[in-house]
Amino acid sequence: MVADLARKGVDPADVRTVHELDGRQRDVAARRDEVRNQVKSLSADVARLHREGRPDEAEAVKIESRSLGDREVALAAEADALAGQIRDLLLVIPNVPHPETPDGADGRDNPVLRVMGFDPDGYAEHQRVPHWETGATLGILDLERAVKISGSMFTMLRGAGATLSRALCQYALDRNADAFEEIRPPSLVTTATLTATGQLPKFADDAYAVGRDDLWCIPTAEAPLTSLAAGETLAEADLPMRFMACSPCYRRESGAAGRDTRGLLRVHEFDKVEILAYATAAQAPTVLEEMVGRAEGVIAELGLAYRVIEICAGDQGQSHHRSFDIEVYAPGCEQWLEVSSVSWLSDYQARRAAIRYRPEGAKGNELIHTLNGSALAVPRVWAAIVETHRRPDGTVAVPPPLLPYMRGTEVLDPVRTTGA
Repeated sequence: MVADLARKGVDPADVRTVHELDGRQRDVAARRDEVRNQVKSLSADVARLHREGRPDEAEAVKIESRSLGDREVALAAEADALAGQIRDLLLVIPNVPHPETPDGADGRDNPVLRVMGFDPDGYAEHQRVPHWETGATLGILDLERAVKISGSMFTMLRGAGATLSRALCQYALDRNADAFEEIRPPSLVTTATLTATGQLPKFADDAYAVGRDDLWCIPTAEAPLTSLAAGETLAEADLPMRFMACSPCYRRESGAAGRDTRGLLRVHEFDKVEILAYATAAQAPTVLEEMVGRAEGVIAELGLAYRVIEICAGDQGQSHHRSFDIEVYAPGCEQWLEVSSVSWLSDYQARRAAIRYRPEGAKGNELIHTLNGSALAVPRVWAAIVETHRRPDGTVAVPPPLLPYMRGTEVLDPVRTTGA
């Protein structure tokens, strides 16, 4: 395990420290339990001596019991302190990467598995206009007023632009409704919920906290969906279980100053459809492949060029065991934009959230495996659509799969912004 974690950049000394602390905690806890048993035995002796009419002897034993009781309290406090140190260290040690996860230090080492529909020379000049320019011209993207209302890196969609955003969400929900139960979870969750998924404590600076109530704005619906069965034991026959949710997502992007902050490339608030599954270890590889295929299929049907990459060990997230990203090409930005990340978390999150299942015919319970992914994240897909499907006259053709959700709008034309 130490060698596997080293692939993620974990210092072996950190793992050794946990091992040493665990040994000390077990030793202290064993001594605590031994003293506790002695106290119980002496308490029984005190009661017996009183029954036998030997109060002086009972008082002497009681004094000895009190002394041992103080020792028990001290040992219990030491054991609890060591357990707290262990927990704090384990909370920042990442998940072990899958054996087939490629080696690598960062995103530059992520292998590209396939590229679909991309011809770098196949884009006309009218498609090479950034979405923020087209959006402003058409009156469907109002960045200036969003900043006035909420500050930098907030955005506001208007008219058909807002309708397009909603259409993308409904399209992604409908496309996955055959296998995934729709959930509308709370947008605020507890510290325990964000800790279960691995966002806390490591990524606290990237989350929006409501400190007065010990609540956090969700960075993704993964957080509440993962904890749906926290503390529960599920039946193996019910696995895999699949959920999906459309929700707002909030991210402070504390390390993003000056990087990709124009338009919709990197924002503090956005809508996203998340898909998530509970599975057994044996089911997980098949479910992972299915979820990657679903996310990829959504992008392909929207007529966008895309590529699928596998995330190397050094670029993986805290909780990830194996991960794949889908990136679309935005010709106006001239960039590949990550629009979906599909990951297998093994039992990392389930261990934190205490989610188990009972294998058929087995005596004990097992931890489930969790998997999650973006079925569709609105901002960058919206941007890629506006750039890719921009026409020579400056209007934007709505991709056919979205037409049923557009209230009859087939083309995004310049419109007057009502009330402004």
